Amino acid sequence: MTAPAARFRAAVEDRDLAALEELLTEDVRLYSPVKFRPFEGKPAVVGLLRVLLRTFEDFRYVGEFAGSAETSADGTATPSSVLIFRATVNGKEVHGMDLLHHAEDGAGAGRIEEINVMVRPQSAVQALGEAVLAGLVADGLAPAPART
Repeated sequence: MTAPAARFRAAVEDRDLAALEELLTEDVRLYSPVKFRPFEGKPAVVGLLRVLLRTFEDFRYVGEFAGSAETSADGTATPSSVLIFRATVNGKEVHGMDLLHHAEDGAGAGRIEEINVMVRPQSAVQALGEAVLAGLVADGLAPAPART
């Protein structure tokens, strides 16, 4: 496992938000399975990670892979890691993967510049989306949905 992925995994497993924040580049992007546009910038991504750490129950990593992949932002191939996880959200079993793109050089070297989170099945994606939105609203990071 790459050093950034090992540090990310340890921080998630320890629910250590400060360690996660330290690991991210300032311009980090997180692509979520429940939102079309990415969360951009360290404050937005850290806020989302705070909500996710509260939302997932029985979270555990069950596998990992390392290699390279193109980033979503500009298609640049970077060293990357995939961490496979299982969790529960509101009684729904979630299977997922965190695709981590590592910053290679400059001030961000050794940190994570992009995260793509993939989740299945669809019912788990829906449960996760509802729980995360509620958490973002509770933390003042998203407006409450309009009532119809």
